[in-house]
Amino acid sequence: MFKDENGTVIYVGKAKDLKKRVSNYFQKKDHDIKTQILVTKIKNIDFVLTKNEVEAFLLENNLIKKYYPYFNLDLKDSRRYAYLHFTNDEIPVLEVARLRNKEGEYFGPFVSGSVRKIIMDSVCWHFKIFNYKPSIKVKKTIDVSDYKKKVLMVKKILKGNTIELISELESNMKEASKKNNFEYALTLRNQIEAINTLKEKQNVEFSKKVDAHVINYEISAGEVHLLLFNIRNGVVEEKQEFVFSEKEDFLEEFLLQFYDSVEVPDEIILPVELSSALIEYLSNKSKKKVKLIVPKSGEKKKILEFVAKNITATFFAGSERITALKEALKLDKLPHVIECFDISHLHGTNTVASMSNFKDGFADKSNYRKFKIQANANSDDLLAMEEVVRRRYSGSLSKTMKKPDLIVIDGGPTQLGVAVKVLEELKLSIPIISLAKQFEEIYFPNNPNPLRLDKKNKGLLLLQAVRDETHRFGNAYRKVLKRKEVWGK
Repeated sequence: MFKDENGTVIYVGKAKDLKKRVSNYFQKKDHDIKTQILVTKIKNIDFVLTKNEVEAFLLENNLIKKYYPYFNLDLKDSRRYAYLHFTNDEIPVLEVARLRNKEGEYFGPFVSGSVRKIIMDSVCWHFKIFNYKPSIKVKKTIDVSDYKKKVLMVKKILKGNTIELISELESNMKEASKKNNFEYALTLRNQIEAINTLKEKQNVEFSKKVDAHVINYEISAGEVHLLLFNIRNGVVEEKQEFVFSEKEDFLEEFLLQFYDSVEVPDEIILPVELSSALIEYLSNKSKKKVKLIVPKSGEKKKILEFVAKNITATFFAGSERITALKEALKLDKLPHVIECFDISHLHGTNTVASMSNFKDGFADKSNYRKFKIQANANSDDLLAMEEVVRRRYSGSLSKTMKKPDLIVIDGGPTQLGVAVKVLEELKLSIPIISLAKQFEEIYFPNNPNPLRLDKKNKGLLLLQAVRDETHRFGNAYRKVLKRKEVWGK
């Protein structure tokens, strides 16, 4: 346990060779920034001997939970995992559960809250399942036997047994059509379509029905970019992303903390071998035999490669897009931060301006800004553009927000000219362009000839995403103002 000058535990680790492990911190010269800072803060070192490595894993986990050391991994996101839970009532209700502390049947955990919501909303809508406790009055109108049949169907979906269910529903749909019961047949058809839509969310399947986690990672610039895919009943459900500093035994520490708050699956598929002690620790924790598999070939090797491709798409796709944009626009440096402006109004009223912010090719919504345009600019887009650019780069925002590497104006050369004039008056030298939607033409200051890029160019695709997001954000704000004007709320 490394401690600071106040005696606070700032890092917990374990080692078979304590001298070698501790010496590395003080002798190596190529530590990442976070480890360098850790070393400067170490004022005291304490340790505990254990009988074996399994016991060391257990103690390390307990100490991290006790002290929450600043320099250990912080995997708070994993604590947000939730299940779908069918209550054990006479009329079962489908609800979200954070803990498995009630009677009934649980499905999950779901790595992604958004996917969990899509599934829950879809099955409740199409199969008429309650997601709240029905009142006594409502209970009297329900055919309990019919409702429980629907519950059984939804349980099949949540367990991944969709093929058998679809076949059954298709048979019932044909039978209903023969009897001219078209309304019921339509209901069945909608249920089939809902199930197929949910299957599309589960886009990779294993031939063997197994609960597993597939973990892969890539190290770049001293940081670990790790993806974890959750496989439930043989189906890849969703992914979760983690980024943390590279250090010795980082994967062991990740697994130790992650599975402290998440149920350990039957199998964990990894790209590298780990100690048998960790396997024993996880097995003891989950009270079942856990397999850590490093596949060399076959479908498990393919799924590991699939996760590797997702790492590139998840963490590094933005880098490809900003590099392509730099080359297309002939910029001096990479446009790590892009700000885009758009004017939105309804027949000259409720004029607003919106600004989106993209960092390294992805939306950074914490730095979005919206502006209510002054009354004298309500019918003039150019005056509105002049106002918003001036407010962003000369007002209080100029002191609290960093300047972007590229400014994008939604519009043509006229809108661009207004923005350029403001930047010149403010004596700011920031690369600026405009994107005209009709032909997706890119305009540069003092140049009447636009640039047209191939529609598949990654730089153009990034500009379109930035422009469209700004437009969406502005319209949403304008609608809020309109609603307040009409309804007063």
